[in-house]
Amino acid sequence: MTNYVTGNMIRSLREKKGYTQKQLAELLNVSDKTVSKWETQKGLPDISLLEPISKTLSISIAGLLSGEWVINKNRSGNMLRTKFYVCPVCGNVIQALGEGAFSCCGITLPMQEAEVQDEAHSFGIERVENDYYVTMPHPMTKSHYISFFAYITSDRVQIVKLYPEQNPEARFLIYGKGILYAYCNQHGLFKIVV
Repeated sequence: MTNYVTGNMIRSLREKKGYTQKQLAELLNVSDKTVSKWETQKGLPDISLLEPISKTLSISIAGLLSGEWVINKNRSGNMLRTKFYVCPVCGNVIQALGEGAFSCCGITLPMQEAEVQDEAHSFGIERVENDYYVTMPHPMTKSHYISFFAYITSDRVQIVKLYPEQNPEARFLIYGKGILYAYCNQHGLFKIVV
């Protein structure tokens, strides 16, 4: 069985904060021997301590569990840097302004890499007044469907969530040059620049 929290991660984060084992123990209301056991892999923190540990060491619970410390380098907030994460279990969609560490249904979500449209996933784009009317000739069955369309410009994100019983279509208010995305639950993320 693999450990759900790595002792090396706790030790490196504690040292980065400048805490001794005793100081960290006091902040978490545990003994310094307990912290020592975690760091030497002779024991694991109780699950009820994961949130206090993550807050004290300034790391997400997902980062603490995975052993990967993700730093947000995207400080400017350009919407065109949007990344999508989709849960393969429940279909939950997470949109972030850059890469991050996200989990859902007990798993770490991979970032979706967008492919250029192909024959099976080709966008139909029609300008209707001040909107883009977007369609896709794609089946919409319970096992194979378009989960969402998104239109992203440098300062806005518009997302339309779809379900199997709907037609694969959406309308987006035009805000200038941007990227249209479609997510197929079987084949992933597709994009086209508009």
